[in-house]
Amino acid sequence: MFFKKKKEQTIEKIDPNNLPLHIGVIMDGNGRWAAKRHLPRSAGHRAGADTFEKIVKYCDKIGIKAITAYAFSTENWNRPKAEVDNLMNLLYNYLLMAEEKFAGTNVILRVIGDRSALSDKINEAIDHAIGVTDGNTGIVLNMALNYGGRDEIVRATRIAAENVKNGMISPDEIDGEYLDKLMYTADNPPVDLIIRPSGEKRLSNFLLWQAAYAEFWYSDINWPDFSEKDMERAIIDYQKRNRRFGKV
Repeated sequence: MFFKKKKEQTIEKIDPNNLPLHIGVIMDGNGRWAAKRHLPRSAGHRAGADTFEKIVKYCDKIGIKAITAYAFSTENWNRPKAEVDNLMNLLYNYLLMAEEKFAGTNVILRVIGDRSALSDKINEAIDHAIGVTDGNTGIVLNMALNYGGRDEIVRATRIAAENVKNGMISPDEIDGEYLDKLMYTADNPPVDLIIRPSGEKRLSNFLLWQAAYAEFWYSDINWPDFSEKDMERAIIDYQKRNRRFGKV
């Protein structure tokens, strides 16, 4: 009797020479994750914060240069007050524990968005956490707080208009490259990949300017369940894409 040899499965691996330099992540599905488990939404946000920490460390380990995480949008203020308060408390405690959270990593923390709407307490905690990562040389973590893509473009336009008014530049000098330098992410590589879990397929006012030629990767996984393996799958899928940037 002859037996057919089992076909060997090919295990795909990340190509370290073709990594997305900058990844944007919309951390969606915390509330749905909690609802499925009959837990309060706050439990979902806490689980999401743990996942966030794990994914940032993984991205730093494999050589990603920057990750921008949508932590709190300009629209999130419209959520119930109790939920907003809970999110702010979670954020405050996370930032206060920066020494523990970033211990043994080379992460550089940055915060993008309009900090003027955040409380003094939160702003002090942000400054503390940023200070903890001063001198690091690894992945840049842009935490988007009170951030909106439209607001960012409006802000850049106002700065450009003010510079014209003050005679620093002429209107003809304002082009895409000039506005790039006025975005919150100006010091980072262009955004190559945007990941959104939880089944939604929209940008939700996230990195509107930077997403012009980004690749998108969606999944039905709620953010708290998102693993290093899922990030690996997203990157491998990205590496299979033919990025033409508008060319034939």
